[in-house]
Amino acid sequence: MKFVAACVAILLASCCAGLQASAPETTITVKVTSPFDKPVENAAVVLDFLGSHQITKLGKRKPIHWEVHTNMEGVAHFPPVPQGAVQLQVITTKYQTYGQKIDVDTEQKHVDIKLNLPQKQYSAHPPLKPADAPKQQQ
Repeated sequence: MKFVAACVAILLASCCAGLQASAPETTITVKVTSPFDKPVENAAVVLDFLGSHQITKLGKRKPIHWEVHTNMEGVAHFPPVPQGAVQLQVITTKYQTYGQKIDVDTEQKHVDIKLNLPQKQYSAHPPLKPADAPKQQQ
């Protein structure tokens, strides 16, 4: 009887350990380039996890959010994230902001991003009249 109880305890322990195993994770690397294929350094790269494997702590969902900056080669590295859907954004002052949702399902993911130049400003108002020429004193 003790042998059966010991076997059941070992079986339950192994099942519980299997359930507590962490979800598969992915290491993400992002390379950011300009329209002229030059690396963009010091661009903010933001990663938000949207997938189904949300981390819960004490019954509350913990958002997964990282913000890193690109190095001189235009590359940003993220720590391992759970596999699933992620929102990726690249923000810099010289180029248009980039955003895309990406499905992550492999052990390593490499993303190449080519930023666009900013668009010209558009105004719905008519142009202002030119200022009057200064009056000349006689």
